[in-house]
Amino acid sequence: MQQIIYFFQRFKYFLFFLLLEIIALSITVNNLSFHNSKYVNSANAVTGYFFSKSSSLTEYLSLKSENERLSDENVLLKNKLSQQISDTISKDFFVIDSVKYFQKYKYTNAKIIKNDYTKSFNFILINKGVKDSVGKEMAVINSKGVIGITDESSNNYTRVKSILNYNSSINARLKNTNYFGSLTWNGKNYNIVQLEDIPRQAPLQVGDTIETDGKSSIFPEGILIGKIVNINRNNTTNTSVDIQLFNDMSNLGYVNVIKNLHKEEIQSLEN
Repeated sequence: MQQIIYFFQRFKYFLFFLLLEIIALSITVNNLSFHNSKYVNSANAVTGYFFSKSSSLTEYLSLKSENERLSDENVLLKNKLSQQISDTISKDFFVIDSVKYFQKYKYTNAKIIKNDYTKSFNFILINKGVKDSVGKEMAVINSKGVIGITDESSNNYTRVKSILNYNSSINARLKNTNYFGSLTWNGKNYNIVQLEDIPRQAPLQVGDTIETDGKSSIFPEGILIGKIVNINRNNTTNTSVDIQLFNDMSNLGYVNVIKNLHKEEIQSLEN
């Protein structure tokens, strides 16, 4: 104990200087957007390197479940392809619609190397960045549904704002209808999110599927989110529902990052 007291007495001025430096840097980073952006990018690069190493072991241990997921996705894609072929063969003739085959979205595969789901403001780190054409405000999904939206990118890594984040807000709708609302998270359960401001006349039932509505320039239409487990009706004109996610947000591996190639054109018209 005496040695510890002696140490602080001997280096008290240096430690005090170090404390002031930390406070000054913290104020600078939190109040200046340029410095904050540089800090986030640097932190992504450093933490990304270490988490990519540590995730190698967990990736190996989860190969079985990951292979099962990929197998399910392949079956789904084959069924869709088979249905399209059958529809084409059943017709005497068909016309190729050039608009249908005009590419609107670009998909990039990525691996999650860090995943938060127990905090109020949860973020995910993936191993793709600017050099892979991954930037801000891009959709992140997997075969089961929505994961989040990209937030900040460095050359090799990107931070994703998880769907489990107080600041997350995603347009979503009741499947096979035009009734939509805003998808948020109240921070209580990492398997349950909330869909707010649904019109009261919407035909909501427990078990109904919720999906993206395609009205934003981020998510394509029809990406799955989850199913209704509770309906909260009140005296106002709108209703909120609790949604159980199709994804287990505590067990994520590979994802797709979706870039809307028409985003800038859409935003320029909106502005």
